[in-house]
Amino acid sequence: MKYILFDLDGTLTESGIGIKRCVQYALKNFNIDETDDEKLRLFIGPPLFDSFTNRYRLTEEQANKAIELYRERYREIGIFENRLYDGIKDMLSELKKRDLILAVASSKPEVFVIKILKYFDIDKYFSVITGASLDGKLSAKKDVIRKALEMLNATNKKDQCIMIGDREHDIKGAIENSIKCIGCLWGYGSEHELKQAGCNILVSTPDQITSEL
Repeated sequence: MKYILFDLDGTLTESGIGIKRCVQYALKNFNIDETDDEKLRLFIGPPLFDSFTNRYRLTEEQANKAIELYRERYREIGIFENRLYDGIKDMLSELKKRDLILAVASSKPEVFVIKILKYFDIDKYFSVITGASLDGKLSAKKDVIRKALEMLNATNKKDQCIMIGDREHDIKGAIENSIKCIGCLWGYGSEHELKQAGCNILVSTPDQITSEL
């Protein structure tokens, strides 16, 4: 492997508290007082529009309003209700020492991805940082991964690429782009979810990634 793509939420950072509180803030506008932690947890990873429409049956207009409210709180407060998982910096440093080319491919808006990576001082490890667009035109994980591969000039080197993430859409996005994938068990997806999505390499700690690669 030469090109290593990482998801952000649930893979590099534990961002659950901020995301869930922002979802609650948005849902209150529709008189939905969601207190079920498991339901809120399902928002971590997938595109927000999909989660609001599929899980709460919001219309397209309502979902866009919910996203606007979510971001209202997220950009000032929620983005910092977050922390790096233990061992992430050491893992990234080790991979860079091996001259591997690292990238981030996240379903979170790119502007927030960059801000978070800089906040935790890990942006320096990545040659390419991609995320969703604020207008929603780029949001599906397969499309974000494809954009990252294009920016890495690795579209024709897929046998040298691997995606690392914690949710089924990370795995499916990798498979849809014909690249290998690793599932992280410290994130927000279960072992069952990752295996069902088609992942056959699972790791329990960041240092195991360095062993697999």
